[in-house]
Amino acid sequence: MVLKKMAHKHTENCNHDHDNHKHEHKKDIKIGHKHDGPGHAGHSHAGHSHAAPENFTFAFAVAISLNLLFTLIEAGYAIYADSMSLLADAGHNLGDVVGLVFAGVASWLLTKASTERYSYGYKRTTIIASMINALLLVAASAIIAYESIIKLFSPSIVDEKVVAIVALIGIFINGGTALLFMRGQKDDLNIKGAYLHLAADAFISIGVVIAALIIMYTHQYWVDPVVGLIIVVAIVVGTWQLLQQSLALLLDAVPHHIDSKAVNDYLTKINGVTEVHDLHIWGLSTRETALTVHLVIPERSLTDEEYVKISHDLKHDFAIAHVTIQTEKGSVDHQCNLQESC
Repeated sequence: MVLKKMAHKHTENCNHDHDNHKHEHKKDIKIGHKHDGPGHAGHSHAGHSHAAPENFTFAFAVAISLNLLFTLIEAGYAIYADSMSLLADAGHNLGDVVGLVFAGVASWLLTKASTERYSYGYKRTTIIASMINALLLVAASAIIAYESIIKLFSPSIVDEKVVAIVALIGIFINGGTALLFMRGQKDDLNIKGAYLHLAADAFISIGVVIAALIIMYTHQYWVDPVVGLIIVVAIVVGTWQLLQQSLALLLDAVPHHIDSKAVNDYLTKINGVTEVHDLHIWGLSTRETALTVHLVIPERSLTDEEYVKISHDLKHDFAIAHVTIQTEKGSVDHQCNLQESC
């Protein structure tokens, strides 16, 4: 009987210890927000919210419609006026409309909910679209440069009045639709790509108008291709940063606006943390940044309130919205090997 009671007591202790271990493990993998929907049972996140992305669907619809209509009209008048510069601008505008379609579809997909297979949703399409937009701008610049050089050596007489009027209309259409994206371009590379496309078109139209006016009063037709080359340089300079940032996001680099050392310093100063490792920061989309990290805390465990505060601080101070934290006691060496993927 005594042995039986002792065995029963031992079983209860083991079960109690096992429950404590499970509870402790659950706390160690806690991440940043709480999901109560299907597929998240028993998996808690503290203080992490996914705000609905700003919807630019209407802005894209207006920009694509107006610019496509203007491109067709511009191409027709370019043929009528025998103006290669105006025709090249129409070709550039057509490429921009294609870029706007890519960016618009990506922006729309960003608003779609995640699925079981695509657990992050379709956020990454915005990064792909921003890269396509940057490449289209570079390609369009190369075409304009080629046409300008050809025309520089073989100037042709053009109907400068028609060119000036059509280009002037282009300034208002491209400039006006660019304003639709001005607010969002500061925080979203995909929206920035659309904005740069339209702003570049407006800038090109300004250059075409200036060239047409100079030709009108001086009859120096070489002015047209020279202005075209100046515009190309301006577009390439403005696009280079977009291309670099898009490529970096595709390669899961730390987004340019985040100081990873400052993030590491913040995590190191958390009460009880003796070591920070496996810190990864990357862009889920052109708007949202994610972080995963291992924190070594030998003497204690983080409370729910501390998880909430960490997620809040990372979002407020570093614009990192999706935070995943794993805590460890430090009994096992989890340091990354340089030859391994961590």
